[in-house]
Amino acid sequence: MLLALDGLQPDVGHEVLWIVRDCLSEEILLVRPLLSSTQGDLTALLKEVKELLKELVVPVKGIISDGEETIGSAVAFVFPDVPHQLCQFHYLKDATKPLYEADRNAKTQLKKHLRGVRPIERALEEHHTPENEAMRGYCLAVRASLTDDGRSPLQPSGLKLHDRLTQVSESIARVQGKKACPPL
Repeated sequence: MLLALDGLQPDVGHEVLWIVRDCLSEEILLVRPLLSSTQGDLTALLKEVKELLKELVVPVKGIISDGEETIGSAVAFVFPDVPHQLCQFHYLKDATKPLYEADRNAKTQLKKHLRGVRPIERALEEHHTPENEAMRGYCLAVRASLTDDGRSPLQPSGLKLHDRLTQVSESIARVQGKKACPPL
């Protein structure tokens, strides 16, 4: 059996829901809310899982978790001869933190240039013309782009925002070229 151990904390200061599951079958073996994530609490949790698996005569061949020190200590205590590695998602997330921060900063800078979209929309609502409706559509596309946070680390939201704004800008340029109207 290959065990995965992770804690889910919905809000700071609340209980942490710890889940131990088998990675191969995806079966959840044990779920417990714990008030803390101390080595002692996690050791007790892992001992309970070890007893359950001993009764079933199922060997543990590996354990996967995030990089929390208390988890590593508890795993080493309860399963001293079992290999323990970092979860690939957590490892990738930790490895990309500098890129994430740079992307977040870039998104913040892009957003600064787009603060006036809502007043433009309001102004366009006063006169219902086909051109104004098209421009309101562009404003809506920009606002929708601002709210998409992507999925770090593989879909950085700053790059996604830049790509979408580039598409909007290129579309406006194509329309201006077709209409032969002065640039906005």
